[in-house]
Amino acid sequence: MPRADIFEFYRRLAEADPEPQTELAYTNPYTLLVAVALSAQATDVGVNKATRALFAAVDTPAAMVELGETALKTHIRTIGLFNTKAKNVIALSERLVALHDGQVPADRAALESLPGVGRKTANVVLNVAFGQETIAVDTHIFRVGNRTGLAVGKDVVAVENRLERVTPAPFRRHAHHWLILHGRYICKARTPLCWRCPVADLCRYKPKTPAPPAPSTTTPPAPVN
Repeated sequence: MPRADIFEFYRRLAEADPEPQTELAYTNPYTLLVAVALSAQATDVGVNKATRALFAAVDTPAAMVELGETALKTHIRTIGLFNTKAKNVIALSERLVALHDGQVPADRAALESLPGVGRKTANVVLNVAFGQETIAVDTHIFRVGNRTGLAVGKDVVAVENRLERVTPAPFRRHAHHWLILHGRYICKARTPLCWRCPVADLCRYKPKTPAPPAPSTTTPPAPVN
């Protein structure tokens, strides 16, 4: 995608949603970290339902360790892979208490050293909690990057690196959320809503999905007696 088109691509997304926010519910950097870790292979809606009561009672690593793995499982049992995720959340909480004085580090390497925390989770926390200009490539962003031509790559790291290179400075802070929300609600996997897309003319995807037919307003003929 040409540089001028990339700028215009982001400009239009920014115009439609100047201050995009994560859809995960959280109260501080620690609960954000836990929510993102739980969201792997799960929906934000499902995670929010599971963590509503949890975060009302537990919002620090020390409190999570005190809660314990068994009790944590009862809170998150509706989330996929909850057994493994509960084990990781307790382990990362113990690590935060032991090595970081109970604080979430604003450093990618330190975050990725925590159990159950990969590059995507670390990038989300760095962006949302600490305002760093990171782009966490999930399935939505991977699809948008490749489908539109904005950032073509064979894997998530290649797409992330490409986005880091081509995203103009004014848009780097919120690029992650603009792209993920665009993929979630417009540039959908099976049937992209091209007729609603603000950047359809800049996108290389063909054929564009046409708008569904409008509901008929024709009055049916009166029955014949």
